[in-house]
Amino acid sequence: GGFSMALSLLMEVVFQMNGTEQFHEAFSLSFYPVLKGSSQMLVEGDLLITNTKNAMICYMNICLWPKSANGLVEVPYVISSATSDIQVIQSAINAFSSKTCIRFTPWTSQSDYLTLIFSLGRCYSSIGKIGGKQVVSLMESTCLIGGIVQHELNHALGFYHEHVRSDRDRYVRINWKYVDPNETFNFDKQNTTNEITAYDYGSVMHYGRTAFTIKPGMDTITPIPDETAQIGQRNGLSQSDILRINKLYGCCE
Repeated sequence: GGFSMALSLLMEVVFQMNGTEQFHEAFSLSFYPVLKGSSQMLVEGDLLITNTKNAMICYMNICLWPKSANGLVEVPYVISSATSDIQVIQSAINAFSSKTCIRFTPWTSQSDYLTLIFSLGRCYSSIGKIGGKQVVSLMESTCLIGGIVQHELNHALGFYHEHVRSDRDRYVRINWKYVDPNETFNFDKQNTTNEITAYDYGSVMHYGRTAFTIKPGMDTITPIPDETAQIGQRNGLSQSDILRINKLYGCCE
């Protein structure tokens, strides 16, 4: 009845999206409105959405990149302009290929693909496959570091930040008094899937200690019980990051 009608209307909106629109959130038990990508509304610093999950839950998997008959998940991409750091991008991409079934492949004529842009002034990505031409912004002066490139590409595969996991309060303390009052929503805990893996301080998706701090030098995120634990690394995918990709996409171990 009403649920079927609502779902039908929502799916009509979804399939009319053209790359300048994307989901407020992937499907779960509730539905969210569509946002205009042209507004570049960013949360947590680099997401074109307003709610976060560790790994998204999709209706019929339409927001995951499809797997081919050979068991590989091809994600077409095109580099929008010349860059002196092409090797950084290639090395970051190769890490996915060597450890998962994800294959970032040069775009030919596929309808859904990533376009890597270096001139938009920020590092950001949408979450999962949104359909059509999908921007991954990698500001050349600050974003072309292997772990940052992998961080944004991992968003495009469907992963969110570690510090908003449903179980995060067992592993980190959010120091609300140091969080910029205009940015508190970036720390909202979510009902996440967590992809059946333990909380990972070393995930390339974990934010650093002072993210969105209102007082320079003061932590907004403190690991517990060991406050000396390192968080916020951008050296590259952790073993847990790799495991989650393989689980989410059903890669053969």
